[in-house]
Amino acid sequence: MTKHQNSLGNLSRKARIQLTVFIGLVGIVFLILFRTDASPEASLYTGWIVVVLTLIFLTNRLLTKILDKKLPWLTFGNTRFYTQLGIGVFLSLVIINLSYLILKVTLTQDPPDNQQMVTMNIIGVILLLPSISMNFGIQFLKNWKDSQLNSEKFQKESIKAELTTLKNHLDPHFLFNNLNVLSSLISKDQKQSQKYLEKFAEVYRIILQSSSEELVLLRQELDFIGAYMYLLQIRFEDSIQISIDIPSAARGTYLPPLTVQMLVENAIKHNVVTETKPLQITVSVREDFLVVQNNLQEKKVARGESSKSGLLNIERRYAHFSDKKVEVIKNVNSFIVKVPLIDISSV
Repeated sequence: MTKHQNSLGNLSRKARIQLTVFIGLVGIVFLILFRTDASPEASLYTGWIVVVLTLIFLTNRLLTKILDKKLPWLTFGNTRFYTQLGIGVFLSLVIINLSYLILKVTLTQDPPDNQQMVTMNIIGVILLLPSISMNFGIQFLKNWKDSQLNSEKFQKESIKAELTTLKNHLDPHFLFNNLNVLSSLISKDQKQSQKYLEKFAEVYRIILQSSSEELVLLRQELDFIGAYMYLLQIRFEDSIQISIDIPSAARGTYLPPLTVQMLVENAIKHNVVTETKPLQITVSVREDFLVVQNNLQEKKVARGESSKSGLLNIERRYAHFSDKKVEVIKNVNSFIVKVPLIDISSV
């Protein structure tokens, strides 16, 4: 008994309602069919009505599943409504007419009545339109509720990703290296050390501010990269050569914050950077993509030590704002990452 109750409890509310209606319908049919005073004709037509309703229900349920994949409610609202309404009513009328003709030809001696068919179709349309429309309302509310739950789930994941991103960028090695450079500059050139400290503070201020932003202007990202590049060039001198060529028209587009910095940092992390083998990084725009490219001179790392968390982080954030994919191209001489530039009006 307990097991049976648990199985019923696992059914959704919609499934329980449908089961209750079906049981009630079957009960009514049995009462009519097995009444001693019920005529054979009444029993026959009652059975036909049950069969027709069952076929209409199953057909429209199958249609719903197909259109949920082809025309989701939240993406194709109006198109989905008129498409399913038209196809649903048409299929339902086909079922009614075919089953009526089969009933008349095979189970009765009366020929099909044209007037009866016209009346039946008119009544069918009158009954089908509101019932299918009500079903649409239930479907739309269910999809809307699911969308709200998915949105809340994304927000939680986004907050977690922001914290992870912030943690990654507040890298203790990066902090330690820059403090060492600053310490060295103080004893050599106080003026330059003062400027270095200002740029260092600017970099961390922007990192902290942008950690709560979903998108920033490319113009702002490039201003940040200017300060970040200054730190790199003081630290690596001529071992890193960074070239930026961005047209003014593209600077008004958007991208997730710290994207360029992460790609530059990724290039430094995975490549040899020396005076004899300088790392050359170019940042440019091709069509609607921001392109960050570096010459390939990979470090030798132990198996499993290399991580693609930076690129995965970027791809994951882009998936929320653009249908275009982040492209990664690796060949013998270079490593290229192309990220879509986002038009804020289309997000």
